[in-house]
Amino acid sequence: MPYFYTDQYDLGMEYSGYADPDGYDEVVFRGDTGRREFIAFWLGAGGRVLAGMNVNTWDASDAIQALVRGRQPVDKNALRNLEYPLESLAGH
Repeated sequence: MPYFYTDQYDLGMEYSGYADPDGYDEVVFRGDTGRREFIAFWLGAGGRVLAGMNVNTWDASDAIQALVRGRQPVDKNALRNLEYPLESLAGH
């Protein structure tokens, strides 16, 4: 699975999966984008997670990768909702 990380001053990012620039339908955000503490999910056809990037949010890469590998549609509202653990959305 494609993966990279970078730290840019006070911004830490980890990206897992791959979403071609023209190959996704929507980006869904989980967390607080204003505080720069969030996860972005690139969704493809039917709500399947193609990639995810956690920004200043740690210990999420395994769950993001499980969502990408699962290749199953995921409810967008559940992805946005911090009340739903990512691991439960990935079927773990």
